[in-house]
Amino acid sequence: MSTHQLPHLRQDLLDIPDNSKLHGGPLLQHPPRILLLYGSLRERSFSRLLAEEAARLLQTMGCETRFFNPSGLPLPDDAPDTHPKVVELRELCAWSEAMVWSSPERHGAMTGIMKTQIDWIPLALGAVRPTQGKTLAVMQVSGGSQSFNAVNQMRVLGRWMRMITIPNQSSVAMAYKEFEDDGRMKPSAYYDRVVDVMEELVKFTLLTRSVSDYLVNRYSERKEAQPLDPKVL
Repeated sequence: MSTHQLPHLRQDLLDIPDNSKLHGGPLLQHPPRILLLYGSLRERSFSRLLAEEAARLLQTMGCETRFFNPSGLPLPDDAPDTHPKVVELRELCAWSEAMVWSSPERHGAMTGIMKTQIDWIPLALGAVRPTQGKTLAVMQVSGGSQSFNAVNQMRVLGRWMRMITIPNQSSVAMAYKEFEDDGRMKPSAYYDRVVDVMEELVKFTLLTRSVSDYLVNRYSERKEAQPLDPKVL
């Protein structure tokens, strides 16, 4: 197709996808940095226990993992963004290359605790986008039969935060039956699925982290960054 057939396109700003830009550069060699968030403050929080089991798997696969404890995090707009818990959360997001979100399902949805954490993560901090181009795995626990309401909601949020949400996910039904007294997950098909999800997360993270800036470099944003044509002023 010739240029004159695309009169609204700025050809000088079009970056035609190129294999060499995806595969030709140096690969990052440090351990993948994974942040895990969970959505319950209960002493025996199954969403936290599930996240801790995931972290053990990630560490076995060579990753560095960190957790954010949501206890004490204020509601959005109920405190300034200089609040120590908000600062801690945002610093962890900036540090991470991938995330795991683990939430209970409460009243057919993710918990408010889970959503509050995500709401405190901005799409942009100046020129920095804390989540854009990073990989994400979502998991949920339920007290009853298996459901996917929470993971489906978190997928929507992951897309909104411009994250690469991996295809696989974990939903653990009747979670109170799936963990030992010491907090370790029992062997089951649910456990095997968690292994699947963490393997996939690490693969997608290794595949994309070295080129994440290129993957999310957008024509519309390049165009917006250009000075206005004086003819339209």
